[in-house]
Amino acid sequence: MPYGSSSSSSLADILERVLDKGIVIAGDIRIDLLDIELLTIKLRILVASVDKAKEMGIDWWEHDPSLSSRHTGSPLEQENRRLRAELEALRRDQIGERESEEPSADEGPPSKPGRSKQGRPQ
Repeated sequence: MPYGSSSSSSLADILERVLDKGIVIAGDIRIDLLDIELLTIKLRILVASVDKAKEMGIDWWEHDPSLSSRHTGSPLEQENRRLRAELEALRRDQIGERESEEPSADEGPPSKPGRSKQGRPQ
């Protein structure tokens, strides 16, 4: 039996088993100088299939906007977008009201009641 075929099939079996069951690799790296802790790095690595990860309740990639196109944002971001849209609609309405209140160029400025155009009482 050739060496390459048995190792590739056993590697595929191992990979399938690892993805099906999942595997956790944990370790800590700690750097001390004269008994003073300078740096501690805690590593936790989980290797599993997406289905297995979801089964375990791990689905952070679905809520990360840089990784998921379905991510709509947090409730706070959604409310912010809604409020900005409402504010823009109110501004458009206010501008429309101002334009409808302004006299056209043919009418001229509104005259005060009881006065003629020359300023004499009527």
